[in-house]
Amino acid sequence: MTRHRSRRRLVALLGGALLLTAGACVSKRVTRIEPTAVTDLSGRWNDTDSRLVANQLIEQTLAAGWAKRYTDTHGGDAPAVLVGGFANRTAEHIAVGTFVKDIERALLTTGAARVVASGDERAELRGERKDQQQYARAETRTRPGQELGARYMLAGELQAIEDVDGRERVVFYQVDASLIDLETNAKVWVGQHKIKKYVERARFGL
Repeated sequence: MTRHRSRRRLVALLGGALLLTAGACVSKRVTRIEPTAVTDLSGRWNDTDSRLVANQLIEQTLAAGWAKRYTDTHGGDAPAVLVGGFANRTAEHIAVGTFVKDIERALLTTGAARVVASGDERAELRGERKDQQQYARAETRTRPGQELGARYMLAGELQAIEDVDGRERVVFYQVDASLIDLETNAKVWVGQHKIKKYVERARFGL
């Protein structure tokens, strides 16, 4: 009888130890880091790529001189630009909306151009203006028909090529962009930026 009790106690202790070990294996540690810190865990497109590519594209397009030419011939006014869609042609999920916002931020920061609201944003703003005409005090109403029309649209697409061999993987991203004159449909600038990443998986047991 005593031997059976000892055996059951030993089994219970071993079971408890296994549960504690399993719990330790699935535990995680979260550390907050700076949002601007460069991170590459999987080698796939991430927030660092979005920010850096946006900055590079804006630097390229302004170097073409179209913004300065517009300002010089329009009494010093900076051109109004609509940042349109960037189609994701890759096989992975990419937060294109975040990339568009990074482009808007990069363009506004330069002071060389004005950025107008997107179609969805304009619809919301027009609804608010319409609401104000009925419910807001007259001296505080925003007037309809005073929108700033965009002269140019900046749009493009993202593409990717992946090459895998065993533990090694190379991911190539290409972002193409065009600046189009909305009055004439002429492309006044075409540019691109490329990223190539080499990823090597660690050997098991090391």
